[in-house]
Amino acid sequence: MATSPSDAAEAWLTSFDKALQSQDVAAVTDLFADECYWRDLVAFTWNIKTMEGRDQIADMLEATLGRVQPKGWALAEPATEADGTVEAWIDFETADARGHGHLRLVDGKAFTLLTTMTELKGFEEPGGARRIKGVEHEIHQGRQSWLEKKTADDAALGDTEQPYVVVVGGGQGGIGLGARLKRHGIPTVILEKNDRAGDSWRKRYKSLHLHDPVWYDHLPYLKFPDHWPVFAAKDKIGDWLEHYTALMELNYWTKSECLGAQWDEAAGEWEVKVNRDGKDITLRPKHLVIALGVSGYPFIPSFPGADTFRGEQHHSSQHPGGDAYAGKDVVVIGSNNSAHDICASLWEVGARPTMVQRSSTHIVRSESLMDLALGDLYSERAVANGVTTEKADLVFASLPYRIMPGVLKPAYDEMQVRDKDYYDALREAGFDLDFGVDGSGLFMKYLRRGSGYYIDVGASQLVIDGRIPVVNGQVDHLTETSVVLADGTELPADVVVYATGYQSMNGWLETLISPEVADRVGKVWGFGSDTPKDPGPWEGELRNMWKPTNVDHLWIHGGNLHQSRHYSQFLALQLKARYEGLETPVYGLQESHHPR
Repeated sequence: MATSPSDAAEAWLTSFDKALQSQDVAAVTDLFADECYWRDLVAFTWNIKTMEGRDQIADMLEATLGRVQPKGWALAEPATEADGTVEAWIDFETADARGHGHLRLVDGKAFTLLTTMTELKGFEEPGGARRIKGVEHEIHQGRQSWLEKKTADDAALGDTEQPYVVVVGGGQGGIGLGARLKRHGIPTVILEKNDRAGDSWRKRYKSLHLHDPVWYDHLPYLKFPDHWPVFAAKDKIGDWLEHYTALMELNYWTKSECLGAQWDEAAGEWEVKVNRDGKDITLRPKHLVIALGVSGYPFIPSFPGADTFRGEQHHSSQHPGGDAYAGKDVVVIGSNNSAHDICASLWEVGARPTMVQRSSTHIVRSESLMDLALGDLYSERAVANGVTTEKADLVFASLPYRIMPGVLKPAYDEMQVRDKDYYDALREAGFDLDFGVDGSGLFMKYLRRGSGYYIDVGASQLVIDGRIPVVNGQVDHLTETSVVLADGTELPADVVVYATGYQSMNGWLETLISPEVADRVGKVWGFGSDTPKDPGPWEGELRNMWKPTNVDHLWIHGGNLHQSRHYSQFLALQLKARYEGLETPVYGLQESHHPR
C-alpha cells in the first residue's frame, strides 16, 4: 500500500521529534538529504539564518538545542505531493515560543525546512479571544475615556516617559513595524520628517503607481479593500498609510527629523537628537531601528560640465512630474523603473524625452509577471485556492536564497517564449535587455542589487514605437545645452533627470550615527559572493536586514511592501523578547566581512 504524503510527513516528524528530544544531533542530521537547507526565522537562532548542509545544521543544533527544547512537531494541515516532493505545513513549540514552518521531503529525507517563531509564550498579541474589552463596567471618580487616556499617553511618551524603541523613518516600513510593536505593547516612537504620514509617496512624480499587484502589498493586520485597483496610485497609497497610522493608534511624530544618535554605554541606551516641528528634543530608547527604505541617499554622478549646464537638473526622487516640461528636450539618464515612468509621463504632456541606457536592464511585462511569477501566490487565483497573504509569504520564505534562482528561472524562461515578439521589438528599438546573471529574473535582481529592472506598465510600448528614443552608452560630459556620450553622440537638453538610483543604506548609518558604526555594521543588502563583483563570503541571507547587527541595539528594517510586512513580525518578536527581559542568545551573528 502506497504511503500518503501526510503519512510520510508524519513519520519524518515523529523521527525528528524523537531525535531532538534525545538531543541526538547525528540522528537529526541523518533525516536530511545530502543537499539540504534549514532556514530559521528567530525560532531556534534568535536570528534570521539559513543553515546549508548537514554540518551547518549540526553546528546550529549543538549550540541551541539544550536551550530551545523543541517539541510538539505536528502537521498543521494535510501534506501534499508533486513531482516526487512531499510538502507539509507544520506546527511546533520551543521553551519560549510557538512556531510554524514548512517541510519538503524528497525520498523520505528533508530537502528544505523552514522554522518560524509565531508568538512568545506568555506574551501573545492581544488579538482574537485575547482582545481587551475596551470598556470599564465599574463607575468611579476620575475614570478616563479612551480619547483622554490616549491623549495623555501620547503626550507622556518622549516627555515624562521614554520609548523603548525609536524607529527612524515613517514610510511603509516604519509604519508596518510600528503597528506590530504597538500590538506587542512596546512603547515606540516613529519619526517622520514630512508633514503627514504617506508624504513619502505623495511627493513623488504624479504618475507613480505601484508596480506590484495589490495582493503582494498589504500591510500587517489590515488588508487593502478588495475593490482597490490592482496597481494603486501613489496618492491613494499615501492616504492609506495616513489612515492606517491613525487606526493603528501609532505614536507617529510628523515634522520630526532625526538629527543624530549615539550609544550611551553607561546608561545602556541610545541618545537620539530630534527636531520636532522646530523644537529640539532628546529621546533615550533602548533600541534604535533605521527604517529609511531599501536604499540610501540619491546617487547623482559627477559628470564634467554639469556645473555649466544652463538648464534644470534633478534626481528622479525630486522629479515633480512632466507638466512643467511640455515642449522641452529632457534627457533621462537611467533605464530602470523610475526612468521609464518619468519618460512616459514626459511624453504624455508633449515633452521630448530621451532615455540614456548605460547598462542592460531586465524588463518584464506586468501581465506576465502576475501570471507566471506571482499568480500562484499573490493574485485572485491564489485567494480562490485558499492561499492567504500570510501563507504566500511563508512559501516565499521557505525557499532558501541559494536555491531560489533555480526555482524562479523557469518562469522567466517561459516569459521569454511567451513574449518573444515583445522582446524582439524592444531589441529592435535599441534596448539592451537581460534576465539577470543566471536568468532568474526580477526578484533575484532586486535581492542582489536593489535595482536593474522595469516592470512594464506601458512605457515599453513607447520605446518600441520610438516615442521614447533610447540611446546606449556612457555619459562623458555635459555642455551648456546638451548631454554628450563617450562615443560623441550629443543629446540636446533643456532638462537632465538623473534616474541613477541610490547609494547604500549604510549612508544613513554614517550620517545619523558615525562612520565607525557604519563600518562595524558592514554592508547592508545583498548576498556576498553571490553578488557580481563582490568577493565577500556567502552568508545565505540578506545582509543585516531585520536581524541583529554587529552593533548591539541597532536594527535595520526595510524592503518592498511585501518584505516590510513579512519580516516586521520577526523583528517585532526579537524586540518584544528583549523588552520582556528574555534571554536571546544570537546564533550565527556574522562579523562584518565587507567595508561599506
